[in-house]
Amino acid sequence: MLDVYFYEAFEEEAAALRRLLPASFAAGYTDLTIQEAGHALPPAPIISVRTQSLLPTTWAPQLQAILSRSTGYDHLAAYSAASKAPVALGYLPLYCHRAVAEQAMLLWMALLRRLPLQTRQFHDFHRDGITGHECAGRTLAVVGIGHIGHEVCRIGDALGMRVIGVDRHELHADVNYVGIDAALAQADVIVCAMDLNASNHGYFSAASWRQVKRGAVFVNISRGELSPAADLLAALEAGRLSGVGMDVYNHEAELAVALRTKHPSDDPEVQATLALARRDDVICTPHNAFNSFEAVERKSDHSVQQIVALRDTGKFLWPAPVA
Repeated sequence: MLDVYFYEAFEEEAAALRRLLPASFAAGYTDLTIQEAGHALPPAPIISVRTQSLLPTTWAPQLQAILSRSTGYDHLAAYSAASKAPVALGYLPLYCHRAVAEQAMLLWMALLRRLPLQTRQFHDFHRDGITGHECAGRTLAVVGIGHIGHEVCRIGDALGMRVIGVDRHELHADVNYVGIDAALAQADVIVCAMDLNASNHGYFSAASWRQVKRGAVFVNISRGELSPAADLLAALEAGRLSGVGMDVYNHEAELAVALRTKHPSDDPEVQATLALARRDDVICTPHNAFNSFEAVERKSDHSVQQIVALRDTGKFLWPAPVA
């Protein structure tokens, strides 16, 4: 019998977990989600996932714990509410804030400098229509000032940008906080770094894009449910946004399975995301912002710390705040 089973463990992560996990634990690994693996029953009393696995509520009576190897925990909150079972729920709040913030910077800078068009036009060395913008002096609005959002603010400041932040809780003295309406009206670059919860699905909707400063760039490195793809596509087509960078997607589980299996999906949000991905003013990455060598090492180390603490004390070091 296995002690713990890791889903969605890509090659480098699985190697780090094997190296760090004490030999006293029997562990299984797959790069597949729960739904792709097709397991009818949980393969271990402790399972670990990322964000694309659909957690079966029928597994709850046989589970001791679920560890999500992610900074977000909205899926754990939903599982807790649906299952109403005393399953310990853990997450990893501290491993990747620098990596994700740098990915946000990578995306907005590439969009400001029209990098997709630049690379395409290399093949005929054609330079018309690819003049871009510098970061210095432009306004960066960061929506959601947690660990990741605060790091995005620090990077923007270092680039000479005028940085404003949006959050219900104004916790950082070095952040100039404004309301969301003011942020949308003046931002040249908007970065979504919010936590997802039951009240903010579709936060960046068509109504938001009607208020945005025309020609702004939008980047989402948080959760795709916060920015529906169909509304982003319409905002680009109307010229309200000049570029979109995404590492996370609405209906991401369906999108990921459709892309990996090459089976088409009729989900409207999946179709809108694929339409976005075909545009030269959009950059899509495969939920990979966390994936630096440094963050993967921290992630694996923190995962092992969580599992060892659960065995030794019956509790996670970082329990998901789902109540």
